[in-house]
Formats: sequence, C-alpha cells, structure tokens
Amino acid sequence: MIVTPDTVLRWQRCRFRAYWTRLSARPIGGRPPVTAEIKALVARLATANPLWGAPRIHGELLKLGIDVAERTVSRLLPKRGSPPSQTWRTFLTNHVRDLVSIDFFTVPTARLRVLFVLVVLAHHRRRVVHFNVTEHPTAHWTAQQIVDAFPAPPYLLRDRDQVYGQQFRHRVKGMRIAEVLTAPHSPWQNPFAERLIGSIRRECLNHVLVLGERHLRRILARYFEYYHRARTHLSLDKDAPDARAVELSDAGRIVEIPEVGGLHHRYVRRAA
Repeated sequence: MIVTPDTVLRWQRCRFRAYWTRLSARPIGGRPPVTAEIKALVARLATANPLWGAPRIHGELLKLGIDVAERTVSRLLPKRGSPPSQTWRTFLTNHVRDLVSIDFFTVPTARLRVLFVLVVLAHHRRRVVHFNVTEHPTAHWTAQQIVDAFPAPPYLLRDRDQVYGQQFRHRVKGMRIAEVLTAPHSPWQNPFAERLIGSIRRECLNHVLVLGERHLRRILARYFEYYHRARTHLSLDKDAPDARAVELSDAGRIVEIPEVGGLHHRYVRRAA
C-alpha cells in the first residue's frame, strides 16, 4: 500500500490526540462522585433548615454516616438570592402564645348592602377576643377596635389592607405592639384568621339571611358563644377554646342543647 507523507503525518496526529484523550479520561485520585441521593439529601436539609450553612449541614451528614467534604456540600447548596429566613409555619409556632391576628371579611345583606366584619383572634386557644361590624371601616374605627379588644399583645399579625392607615399604625405603635405584616396577596400567611373566617361562613352565615348590622352582631355573638364553649378544634386536640371536661358514661344520659338557633347542637350528660 502506498500512502503520501501527509497521510502518515495525519495518522500520527490522530494517534496522538486519541492517546492523550484516553489518558485524560482515566480516573485519578480523589473522592468518588457524589450520588444523586446525597445531592437530594443536601437540598432537603437546606430547605428544611434555612438558617443552616454548609458547615452545619456537613456536620449533620457526618453524624448520618455520610462522608463528603464540606466544600462539596457548599457546592451542592441551592443558591439563595436573599438572606436565609425561617418559614411562616415556624414563626407562627414559636409565637403562638403571644400572637394575635386580625382580618376583615364582608357579608351581604338582604337590602343589598355590604357589611364589614373585623375579627381579632388570639392564636393560643383560638379565642375570638373581639369582633365588630360596620358599613364604613376606617383607620380610626379599626384602631379603636384594637383598644377595645384587650391589653396589648406583643405581636399583631395582619395583611396590608389600606384600612390599616397611618392613624391605625400610630395607635398600635403607642400600645407597644409589634406589627407582623403578611406579603401582598398572601392570605395563607395569616392562616388562623383565614380558617376562622371560613368556619364562620360554612357553619353560620351561609345558612342565614342577614338583615342589617344589629342582626349580624346578634348572629355572630351566638355563633362565637358556641364556638368558644362547645365547638371542638383539630388544632386543640379536639377540645374547645374554653376547655371542655370529658363526661363519663356514668354521669347520666346524653342531652341535646340547640346552639346558634338550632344550626348546631351541644351535647352534655345529665343525671336522670
């Protein structure tokens, strides 16, 4: 076979490239590659514990028998665009005894008017410490409701509605209450108040034709009396805000007591 000199040189260059390509691909010393399971675990730890950095996560992995370098953990951490922060669930849990939330909801009337209801909810035992009704809510009116509700709580959770104007904020600051504001359009960050409003609608107002302010106050007063004394809550381990004692079977027969005009009933035992 006869070839030209250029062909021989081209073959040599190809052999040279192939040889060094194979040599470069050979594994050299160092740690083994990180598995997908470890990558997922690092991401899971970082998400669940936003205050942890690479050293803390690396230490936790070592205690779990996972031997990776701290530098590797740092490389695997999700990039954060802002400083780490605890979750809303964590914040609410840590402040549940000192936190009060407020919120408005609307109620249509038989006369085609719209009434605004303000509820003030203490998180610890899910107690409605105050409520009121108005057709024209203002910052002054809302601030007065906080004054009427209770001695000042340490924290007040609310949304960014414009009704909480300068006069409201000034009054709250004067009472030495720290305001905790939810993000815009994020009702899920005020979950206890939202859940309360949903219960009021489903269990009471959806079944009543409201005639006016006085009528609505009377209905809500009856509902909140039932809500505090009798209604059991999942978050309170099936207890009521005003704790109910367990009545044993030997205490007597079961008696049915109408509540909220017969929409609900309370059951107690009474001796025959």
